[in-house]
Amino acid sequence: MISSASSLSDEQPTIMNPQHPAITDLCEHLLSSPPNTNKRHIPLPVAAIRVLLSTIRRSRAETMMGLQAELREASQQMVDFAKRGGPVEITTDSGKTTRYLLANRSHTALTSGTHLFLKYVTRASLETPDFTLCKSQVLERGTRFAEFSLAARDRIASTASNFIREGSTILTHGRSSVVEALLLRAATVEKKRFKVIVLEGRPDAGGAKSARTYDAAGIPTVLILDSAMGYIAERTRIDMVLVGAEGVAENGGVVNKVGTFALGIVAKELGVPFYVAAESYKFTRMFPLNNADLAEIGRKEDDDSGGFGGIKFLNTLAWSGDDAENNEEGNGLERYVVDLPKSIVVENPPCDFTPAKYITLLFTDLGVLTPSAVSDELIRLYQ
Repeated sequence: MISSASSLSDEQPTIMNPQHPAITDLCEHLLSSPPNTNKRHIPLPVAAIRVLLSTIRRSRAETMMGLQAELREASQQMVDFAKRGGPVEITTDSGKTTRYLLANRSHTALTSGTHLFLKYVTRASLETPDFTLCKSQVLERGTRFAEFSLAARDRIASTASNFIREGSTILTHGRSSVVEALLLRAATVEKKRFKVIVLEGRPDAGGAKSARTYDAAGIPTVLILDSAMGYIAERTRIDMVLVGAEGVAENGGVVNKVGTFALGIVAKELGVPFYVAAESYKFTRMFPLNNADLAEIGRKEDDDSGGFGGIKFLNTLAWSGDDAENNEEGNGLERYVVDLPKSIVVENPPCDFTPAKYITLLFTDLGVLTPSAVSDELIRLYQ
């Protein structure tokens, strides 16, 4: 049995298979806020920073060089774990199961968060030669940095909600905690009335999950197929496109859920403002010019990674919801799965790269930025 993070229940799972201490810590953070509760998930980069703080606390290194080596090892372990989709074997009241906690996620945000923290440790070691004092200061300041980062989405929502106009129509894609926080603040705190059109966000139905959140908050919501983005954007008066980001590149482009690039092209063609909401810890010192420059982050159906990136294709027009309801194992859907020959390779890239020329503004916890200002902010962050 294999499932993803989206299917986690309210049960309290216990990680069974042995892992590097950093991986065990990371999984505990990722599993600490189950869905279907009022608790908010800890953003992946913040969870990684907390893991590195725990690494410092349990370290037996006697020199800063030794401590930095341990931090680099922990960071690499987490990145490699994320590249594999975050596979863990856990046990719940229902028995043992393998879950992919980071399925269909880019490791870009985790990498940028750990790189930023490691740069901070290096700077602290140069400023404070005494190892014991430096270690204490890194823990104290690092804890404050993690807390500051955790509050980033609220600061973005407070600043960027001014861009949400009364009576406007907003087109968004996938599921972003920052975008959700922004739109929920505008609707429930500032009492603005607007409509949201959400792309479904295949293959994990991220957009559909966000649509449910918006509807529960009383926001008029329309859910559409990803492939209908051009049709709906041209047919409907869209006032803005608003998306989140897995990572923000040095050139001002963004890595985000696959389909964002196509949406950016559509928005530019129709003259619609394209806004990105992202925390500054997702700023990364990478400089892709196009999607060919991205690291290999997709998965093929026939690879040996356990299939966490694999997808099935359903004839949903013929499918009736009664089929799933009448069979707890979901086998009722199998007759609607399109049977593909082995010669067809199915690719399922989780993310794509949207160049800066398609982006109007970025809403960040550092303020509202133009894409060209990202490189200057990165210099400040890494000084």
